[in-house]
Amino acid sequence: MIMLGLLTPQTRNIKVFIKAFKQTNMHRCSSISGPSEYIRRFILENTEIVGEQSLTPEFKLRLFTPNCRFWSEKPELWPFDDPYWAIYWPGGQALSRYLLDNPAVCRGKTVLDLGSGCGASAIAAKLCGAAHVVANDIDTVAAIATHINCELNGLEPPVCLTNNMIGSPPKRFDLILLGDMFYDEALATSLHSWLDHCINNHGTKVLIGDPGRAQFEEHCIRRLLRQLAQFELPESVREENYGLTCSSVWCYRPELLRT
Repeated sequence: MIMLGLLTPQTRNIKVFIKAFKQTNMHRCSSISGPSEYIRRFILENTEIVGEQSLTPEFKLRLFTPNCRFWSEKPELWPFDDPYWAIYWPGGQALSRYLLDNPAVCRGKTVLDLGSGCGASAIAAKLCGAAHVVANDIDTVAAIATHINCELNGLEPPVCLTNNMIGSPPKRFDLILLGDMFYDEALATSLHSWLDHCINNHGTKVLIGDPGRAQFEEHCIRRLLRQLAQFELPESVREENYGLTCSSVWCYRPELLRT
């Protein structure tokens, strides 16, 4: 499990892996090399359809599994950027589970799935009756994976944007979803500032899914949050995430600063 194990943010080796991966990819363009049909075929050939072992058996996703070549392949053989879209991370699982259990949160709303990865939270929002869903991920391969996963579940794909929305002038969304985005302190700080602008300008509601990573628990944003739900992770998810046992959903409430 070389590639998946080193990619997982819970492992001590993540910084070493990312450094090695970026050195491997330093001569590759960050944009996709090759037509989207090639990337689509590559995803179909190097992932498997899974779903029953997650917190959201209502829908299926194409992901890395132990049967896939790149579960244990050398990172330097991977042709694209880091494949975060190929894993259904525990924060995203909790967030999607929460939406499915509380469909009124999304129904009729405009929703942004920020750092959308495989598109799971965008799919959950669509299943809950969201009026308009945007999936944003800076990896173009993730956008294609999201299209594939929506089609797999009989859904029209969301609007997929690959620009970095963090720090840009905030657009009007009723709800912003963030799963597993607080894995890096600098990113967490940028998110904190940008989300403040979204809330102050548009009254946007923000939901965060996270399994309790140190970068999240120790960040100042943590004291602005109220826990909405906690879910026990399935055994297979625990094994893939180095023993994490649960994942939670939080409501971002900056007004708590004034209490």
